[in-house]
Amino acid sequence: MPDLHWKPAYELVAMIRRRELKAAELMAATIARLEKVNPKLNAFVALRAERAMDEARALDEKIARREEVGPLAGLPLGVKDLEDAAGLPTTFGSKPFKNHRPAADSVQVARLKAAGAIVLGKTNAPEFGYTGFTKNLLFGVTRNPWNLERTPGGSSGGSSAAIAGGMVPLATGSDGGGSVRIPACYTGCFGIKCCNGRIPSDPTLGMIPWNDTSVLGPLTRTVRDAALYLDATVGYHPTDPDSLPHPGVSYAAMLDRLPRKLRIAFHPDFGELVQRDVAREVARAVDVFKSLGHEVSVIDDRIPDVGRDWQRLGATQGYAMLHDMIEEHRGDFGRAYLSGLEAANHISWRHYGAAYRHRYELNEWCGRIFSRFDLLMTPTLPTEAFAAKGPPPSEIDGKPVRDVMGVVAFTFPFNLSGHPASSVRAGLTDGGLPAGLQIVAERYREDLVLQASFAYEQARPWQDKWPEI
Repeated sequence: MPDLHWKPAYELVAMIRRRELKAAELMAATIARLEKVNPKLNAFVALRAERAMDEARALDEKIARREEVGPLAGLPLGVKDLEDAAGLPTTFGSKPFKNHRPAADSVQVARLKAAGAIVLGKTNAPEFGYTGFTKNLLFGVTRNPWNLERTPGGSSGGSSAAIAGGMVPLATGSDGGGSVRIPACYTGCFGIKCCNGRIPSDPTLGMIPWNDTSVLGPLTRTVRDAALYLDATVGYHPTDPDSLPHPGVSYAAMLDRLPRKLRIAFHPDFGELVQRDVAREVARAVDVFKSLGHEVSVIDDRIPDVGRDWQRLGATQGYAMLHDMIEEHRGDFGRAYLSGLEAANHISWRHYGAAYRHRYELNEWCGRIFSRFDLLMTPTLPTEAFAAKGPPPSEIDGKPVRDVMGVVAFTFPFNLSGHPASSVRAGLTDGGLPAGLQIVAERYREDLVLQASFAYEQARPWQDKWPEI
């Protein structure tokens, strides 16, 4: 069956459940696609292809017996290499952990498997998810399907490259400062960062990742696919004491229930530089909501500067997690990650306390925004995808970026504040690369983020427009 690799997950699973498509047929086509495309992208770094085929055949036998199967039945799944999947290595993109093989699945992976998804392999990530582009000493560089000389972003860059390259219909991600939304933006797929605790997190080496700012979430080609993913993964689990009770609704069933007239705030720049053609495409995307009858207001409310606070919180957690290993394996860690960790030595309790005070100021800013508006929209990122090997751009349209946080200025604040946010494809830059629109809602309103994203997708569909590779 031609072009299975571009069909959205919701169509594939419906075909499998109606016995129009065998799970084994889909898995075989997926493996063939991966063998063709992965050498160009380096999205997958570990595979379990034979076992995945066996599981697909077993599922087909269940369906032939008319047994009940899950809502993700037969869907090939990529798992980010910062998350455990039994039988596969979890290396964190770090040489000291190249032989680390967990015995059990993470909560998220276990729930996806229980819903019928079949793990195909692990996707590449920068070392411990530290950078916004995907490169590490263990597996090398991951490349963007739209332009092989550009990055797919990070830290879920392997997952987004696998989605945008037509290798799998679903892939896991995690987002501590934009790591789902950044790669979704740079590869033109859909990603959503849920609020803290919506999908239970497992401790990383015994610690909660990124001082409670990192959350799990999907990379998909359509909004409905992401809603199905969330339906399978949300809800309390004792592994994560901060995880939330199940919301009691199906996100997929609610997608078309967006209120008729929303109050939308559009902040075009947060006071930072934005590439001209990115700004143009984002403004056009926001105009779609005007055409749908919503009230859009351009705002310029100054957001608190919390970039350094975000860096300090992440560095202290990372150093606390790995300090015993740093001296023994210093030469095996990447220089960028190691320097970031060692910066924690210069962070005092005063800095740490100030970071939490500034986080509270950010929460107050968000409170003022969402007391006046239902949604906040921004660019997802201020630039198109940069060079695959990095570094991030130091200037935009010939003007110097204020500091390193300027290239992720729109994403990390909502990790500190805990608000749900998605990235949808806004359009293509003059260079033919995707630009992203970020949609943010009040805490615990993933339903509204998904509904707004879905309404935009229906008005300006992108699911049939993918790079040739």
